[in-house]
Amino acid sequence: MNENEKILGEERREVILDALRQADRPIPGRELGEMTNVSRQVIVGDITLLKARNEPIIATNQGYLYLHAHAAPRKVEKTIVCQHRPEQTEEELNILVDNGVTVKDVKIEHPVYGDLSASIMVSNRKEVQAFIREIDDANAIYLSKLAEGGIHLHTLLADNEQQIKDAEEALRKADILVE
Repeated sequence: MNENEKILGEERREVILDALRQADRPIPGRELGEMTNVSRQVIVGDITLLKARNEPIIATNQGYLYLHAHAAPRKVEKTIVCQHRPEQTEEELNILVDNGVTVKDVKIEHPVYGDLSASIMVSNRKEVQAFIREIDDANAIYLSKLAEGGIHLHTLLADNEQQIKDAEEALRKADILVE
């Protein structure tokens, strides 16, 4: 195949799926587009079709990630409730990752749309900085700003319950955790 030739339809989706399954990191849509010689917008559509076939793909701020059922050791998962000013978001996320916790997502209850959620998937300060920079560069607003009183939920993943307890205590001291 010519290196500039577009990979079409189902064949392209199989290439995307194989790349995601083999990757040990999220792959940006732009990179998948370059691999298949199509635009990022085409990739977004392909990912939507793959998700509709129940492929376990999530979109993170770092790219697309294939969730392998057997890939990681069993994690402890807990949902917590937080409330803070938007400018405290970086502090909140750093508290969580500094305690060994991965912040999987953020959820809010919107007065019109109902429940809204977005993937975050940050596990360390470098990923937190990249997430904050991406929000700033896009001039986007945090989901928590759309919620009544800024109340939002995070799904946390950790290797053990103590990490989550330690993170909760640190958030409590920062007056961010809602109990």
